[in-house]
Amino acid sequence: MRKVSDWTGEDVVHWLGDQGLQEYCDSLGSLSGRALLGLSQSDFASPPLSLVTSDGGKQLLECVQTLRIQNHIRAHQDGPNGHAPNGTAAPGVSVNGDAGHAPATLHHGVSNGNGPPKPKTLPAQRNGIRDGPLLANGFGADLRQEGDAWIRIPLPAPGASSPSSLRPPLPEEWGRTGVALAYALTCFVLTSVMISVVHERVPPKEDTPPLPDKFFDWFDRKEWAFLVCEVIGLGLVASWLILWALHKHRSIVGRRFFFIIGTLYLYRCVTMYITTLPVPGLHFRCAPKMMAGGGLTITGSHHMCGDYLYSGHTVLLTLSYLFIKEYSPRRMWWFHCVCWLLCGVGLFCILLAHDHYSIDVVVAYYVTTQLFWLYHTMANQQVLKAPSQNNFVSRVWWYGFFLYLEAHVQSPLPRLYQLPPSLRRLMARGQARYSRLADSQCP
Repeated sequence: MRKVSDWTGEDVVHWLGDQGLQEYCDSLGSLSGRALLGLSQSDFASPPLSLVTSDGGKQLLECVQTLRIQNHIRAHQDGPNGHAPNGTAAPGVSVNGDAGHAPATLHHGVSNGNGPPKPKTLPAQRNGIRDGPLLANGFGADLRQEGDAWIRIPLPAPGASSPSSLRPPLPEEWGRTGVALAYALTCFVLTSVMISVVHERVPPKEDTPPLPDKFFDWFDRKEWAFLVCEVIGLGLVASWLILWALHKHRSIVGRRFFFIIGTLYLYRCVTMYITTLPVPGLHFRCAPKMMAGGGLTITGSHHMCGDYLYSGHTVLLTLSYLFIKEYSPRRMWWFHCVCWLLCGVGLFCILLAHDHYSIDVVVAYYVTTQLFWLYHTMANQQVLKAPSQNNFVSRVWWYGFFLYLEAHVQSPLPRLYQLPPSLRRLMARGQARYSRLADSQCP
């Protein structure tokens, strides 16, 4: 393996891929190995590196620091000329490539008076100490003195790896995504049932008028506002689905979305059931109460009441924007601004239509953003995936399900995109194919 200082841009790109940092390939693909080792925090304060990720290059700098240490170790092992002199062990600890135990060769030896001293071979010591100071990985070469013993400690052969390291850092695992989808669908069905149950308990608006709301005092109701909200919601959801379909790691992104939206609607079931609010406006025409609690007919469309605390429309608007911003390229900042503006207009239209109390929208926004940020913080920090006494996030009730979905995801997801496999196969099928004729067949 070449020294890092001799790497070309292609070697740098290959190393970034091995570290799961493919998002830096475009920005750092032209760097040499020496320039890669010289990266510092100040390089991430300005474009183009400042536009790649939001962590200020922390993860990449940690990997570069590890690479510097490895390069330093290799330089000490190989000696000043890049290789061990005369095939002997370089100063410090050297690797002989054998997976098993090997005898330790001491550079001072015993002479019988008939020639130069011969190396004296003694069994290797587990702690790397034999008649001299402890030297580890080539460090401490300055501590070498006359008569010190130098130990050759065998390490695993290059290329040897444990079964756990054979797993890619970002496995697709579509089976886990299917489980998350089933969880989300179950929560949606439970929400529909709960709306029917709550509908039966809503007090008549003639007996219990709408609760006071400051927003309703400031703005009169507009009938068209809720239609605008739903059009904006459909646009944001469609944009998010297109982005999700084009993301390279769509399986991991999908199960995150399914889990979060399913959990949000599960929380909504609880809040709707424990507190039933009166209708927020006299304009509501609730469907008649039905004995079975359905409130719906096959041929008719009836308005269900009671699903106020908290707003499901706010959940969809906010969650779509958060996923679009998180998983779309940083350079599309203008698109993020447009989605943020549309989300804000949609939330305002919900209140302008007087279809939800202000508290419904506020609670929905808070719960959605907090769950999204908490989940992604846990997913991107490997230390939070290990339950411990000091890991307080491991005490949330869904932590076990989280580990099932994220245990094998070993790094933050890079922003890489590609066409879905089915579409790629379809496009490849439509391309013309040519075969080369043998020379003997040519006239």
